[in-house]
Amino acid sequence: METRPLQIPLTEETVRSLKLGQTVLLSGTLYTARDAAHKYLAGGDAPPPLPKGVNLQGGVLYHCGPVMVQEKDGSWRVTAAGPTTSAREEPYQAEVLRRFGVRALVGKGGMGEKTRKALAQYGAVYLSAVGGAAQVLAASVLRVPSVAFLEEFGSPEAMWTLEVKDFPAIVTMDAWGNSLHEQILERTRPQA
Repeated sequence: METRPLQIPLTEETVRSLKLGQTVLLSGTLYTARDAAHKYLAGGDAPPPLPKGVNLQGGVLYHCGPVMVQEKDGSWRVTAAGPTTSAREEPYQAEVLRRFGVRALVGKGGMGEKTRKALAQYGAVYLSAVGGAAQVLAASVLRVPSVAFLEEFGSPEAMWTLEVKDFPAIVTMDAWGNSLHEQILERTRPQA
């Protein structure tokens, strides 16, 4: 299977064409989102207002708390950007997909049944990034245009806007309800 370059924002047609196990290279704008951001985005009876400059339609959410350094001129630089465990976002993820039209999630470890069904229903994919390669992944970040919720949530939980080029990931949950994580779990279960 060929590595597929993908330009963000993504269309439903594009993500539905991706196959389990396919390597992709993301270029464009992605947003980091951990527990506090997911709770905010999924909370309340109606979608909350997005921070200025954040557009999740066709977007990519990265389950990541990057290590950031603020330069003397006030700009930010990423020194490490490894994925965090995605299962923590399971209570919120389906609602975030429904509300905002997100087309891809990036993290590690896969997600649960509720998210698997939402990926199929709303036309999105889950991409696994390699854990333990935080500095390598940070090298694909070209710049950090903005940050939201820094004061409210703190640096690891803030929503960082990252412009990336050729950010590598693997499709491990597709837009049709298939999960490589589940397939591996089934194959490795002891037979009774």
